Amino acid sequence: MKLRILAALTLAGVLLLLVFTACGSAKPKPQLPRGFFGVAPQTPLTDEDVRYMRAGGIETLRMPIAWSSVQPTRNGGYDWSSIDPTVEVASRGGLEILPFLAGTPSWLGKLTKLPVHSARQRAAWTAFVRAAVLRYGPGGQFWREHRTEGVNYEPAITAAKPMRTWQIWNEANFFYFAFPVSVNDYAKLLTISQRAIKSVQPGARILLSGLFARPNARGKKGMPAATFLEQLYRRPGIKSRFDAVALHPYAIDARELEDMVEEFHEVSKENHDRPSFYVTEMGWGSEDNFEEVAFEQGVRGQVRQLKNSYGYLIANQRRLNLKQVVWFSWKDVEMLCSFCDSVGLFREGPRFKPKPSWHAFVKITGGRARP
Repeated sequence: MKLRILAALTLAGVLLLLVFTACGSAKPKPQLPRGFFGVAPQTPLTDEDVRYMRAGGIETLRMPIAWSSVQPTRNGGYDWSSIDPTVEVASRGGLEILPFLAGTPSWLGKLTKLPVHSARQRAAWTAFVRAAVLRYGPGGQFWREHRTEGVNYEPAITAAKPMRTWQIWNEANFFYFAFPVSVNDYAKLLTISQRAIKSVQPGARILLSGLFARPNARGKKGMPAATFLEQLYRRPGIKSRFDAVALHPYAIDARELEDMVEEFHEVSKENHDRPSFYVTEMGWGSEDNFEEVAFEQGVRGQVRQLKNSYGYLIANQRRLNLKQVVWFSWKDVEMLCSFCDSVGLFREGPRFKPKPSWHAFVKITGGRARP
């Protein structure tokens, strides 16, 4: 009897030791910055979208504020009807919003040409930027308008989510969004944008354009992100014009993404700077069409790259000073770009048909697959 008791106590002690050993060796989950998990949708935002996003651990929505849509005519004033609905749905659902300002209206120039080549362009861009901040920044007109129930009986927005970080343009190093690609032009745009924003919202944070890591195009059509950032740093006084840098590390796989991020981060280090770092787009498609589109990896490949890339980014968050990672995109949409039809976490359509990548994503965030 004594032997059986002794054996039982010994076994219990061994099991207890194993438990303590396991607990001691487990790595604690890192404390990530608020708003770390973001998404950039391709489709109009609905209340149901936001419910799924919030359940899944998404905290931030990245969205464009397109000057070409807000001011389509020279003398027509500002029309925020293309922006307000998204801001309303997102903020009412509790999402933070990261806006990027871009898109020259046709009455002033080409959509992708940075508006810095004449006094008229610079003045018009400055006025637009100030108007956007006055509307959506802290204490802005939008938030004042939505303090009470709307005319269509929409509920009031009880907790405002003003925009506090402003991203200047999108992929300024790639001809699809900026042509000609010019570091000098972008430095001018950044300078006048920073002055315009700070004149209205002194505490605002200025985020550089998300730079396409390694575009195939060269010359006026494209420049590697690391090269673009390095040349930008050479502009006297430019460090005082921004608080954060951003990268779009579209890669064949997570290993290449890691190389892109480290190369980009090294540029800031070599210039004795430690800005906040954002990944404002990354993603892989779930179609198995790798030979035509390098960012399509198949259903399993999308899961593998998502898990590996977030694993690397989260593990190195503090070292990189990484504040946010935005997955592109929310749902699949055909005809927008070469892999837009499969880069979502959900299948195309109004119903919510999750892919395996969505379930992998919520395991990383600690969220739920359904509201």
